[in-house]
Amino acid sequence: MSIKVIFTWWNRQTLGTFLKTLFTGSFVGKDKFGNKYYKNKNDERWVIYSKEVEATKITADWYHWIHYTSDKIPSENDSKHVWQKEHSENKTGTSKSYKPVKIKKESNFKKYETWK
Repeated sequence: MSIKVIFTWWNRQTLGTFLKTLFTGSFVGKDKFGNKYYKNKNDERWVIYSKEVEATKITADWYHWIHYTSDKIPSENDSKHVWQKEHSENKTGTSKSYKPVKIKKESNFKKYETWK
């Protein structure tokens, strides 16, 4: 455990989270991104991120579990619907963010019509 992890929460976990996980946490599962999920005997649930701390890296099934919407622990073998897409994190603020195509407006275009 590096000194950076002890004092900064954005490096996966703080010292408090590390001690809580060590002494009271029981490992529940791991998602495809490497995030590890824990809970204790009081049913408190938390996640230790594999790389950088980013809440949008939690997949939908684990999101439901960690927010007490579902008590079922997700697994990789759970069947998915054909129409479901793969999870992707929020790209807002990055170079990969969604940027809509600007529509070139006509010179006489008005957003409203005048009263006659």
